[in-house]
Amino acid sequence: MPNTAPDQPRVEVAAAVILDSAGRCLVSYRSAAQHQGDRWEFPGGKLEAGESAEQALARELLEELGIVIGGATLLRRDCHDYADKSVALNFFAVTKWRGQPAGQQGQPISWVAVESLDAERFPAANRALIAQLQQCDQL
Repeated sequence: MPNTAPDQPRVEVAAAVILDSAGRCLVSYRSAAQHQGDRWEFPGGKLEAGESAEQALARELLEELGIVIGGATLLRRDCHDYADKSVALNFFAVTKWRGQPAGQQGQPISWVAVESLDAERFPAANRALIAQLQQCDQL
């Protein structure tokens, strides 16, 4: 029997694959106190009541990184059951934004070449996306 969280409500999340002109993506580090902490992640967060995934993405990137996005394209939607939580992730590609990304909540951020992303250093729910990104020539 799989180790899942069937009795837990599914948390809806919007996350960004922010790509610069050099083909690097921006990742941020989750604190140890967060679910799946001490790992890198694609920036984003939970949808609030009545909010679309696109609206949540724009709000979260402004709050977390201090940037205003110029649009986003849905890359994939994944559902993942952890032992203690179920998540539905909406991953978006973001290639245009205003502002200089910075960890607005004190979190470390880093620009990483897509081919250098180490899936083992990310939450399990991100691993299929990383595989997809590393197989694509461009987004």
